[in-house]
Amino acid sequence: MYRTISVAAISLKFTPWDKAGNADKMEAFIRQAAAEHPELIVLPEGILEGYAVNEVIADPAKAPDFIEVAEPIDGPYITRFQALARELGVCLCFGFAERIGEEAYNTAIFVDDKGNLCGKHHKTRDADAFGEGHDPSWHFNRPGKKIRAFDTPLGRCGIMICAERWEPVIARLLVVDGAKFLLIPSYGDKTRANNGEVLARGRENGVPVVQANVGMNLIISKGEIVGYKWGADRITVAEIDIPVFPSRQSVRAVEQHFLAQSPLAHMNPSLEYQQATKKLLQHS
Repeated sequence: MYRTISVAAISLKFTPWDKAGNADKMEAFIRQAAAEHPELIVLPEGILEGYAVNEVIADPAKAPDFIEVAEPIDGPYITRFQALARELGVCLCFGFAERIGEEAYNTAIFVDDKGNLCGKHHKTRDADAFGEGHDPSWHFNRPGKKIRAFDTPLGRCGIMICAERWEPVIARLLVVDGAKFLLIPSYGDKTRANNGEVLARGRENGVPVVQANVGMNLIISKGEIVGYKWGADRITVAEIDIPVFPSRQSVRAVEQHFLAQSPLAHMNPSLEYQQATKKLLQHS
């Protein structure tokens, strides 16, 4: 069984260091996407500060400025988008530089339709393996120390940030941890190779994947591409089918659904069956 939901990915192009301008542009595009009534909107990596970390990697003397522009998890820009999610009744996922003390992490968060922060992920695959460059002494581009799925109103979710999509083990870890869908906020590769990797992660694990890249959106469901747009500042809306993983409750619901379709069954299923099935699809 599957739960079908509508999702939107936004290939938003941002400006490095212009946190206020990027946030205003984010809000405008989120409101535009929300008019199509998706349950979830995904935006790119590093969207608040405009992925300015690239400039700091090239010139570490800019590190103090980067720590200053990085946003605490309870900072005013995060609370602004929590309020927006609550106002629009839509879940949001986006990336930004998160300040923790005097360090910064490449972070992505999931905010539910009530404005609650359901979970976050720190990018674990920095640099050296993927051309960004990394030094253990850098406090402005710290790697994540754990990989965890988390619960949301849409089901258990896993986030991979950009280059992590090239690592099958990261996707597998998230799915083994219970993730029923994967989200990929990205800034970078928009080649056919990227598309193949994202498609592979969905097919390998039997879960839908939503990628919002700067300049490209890609949505995978049931192992096929169901949404794709090339170009910056584009909104892509599609439906994904989130699997209901095996449990006694889901097995009984499938059983009852099958028996209800039998020629020997009553034409209309019982009210009890209808309510049980609706509850399963809402909360699984």
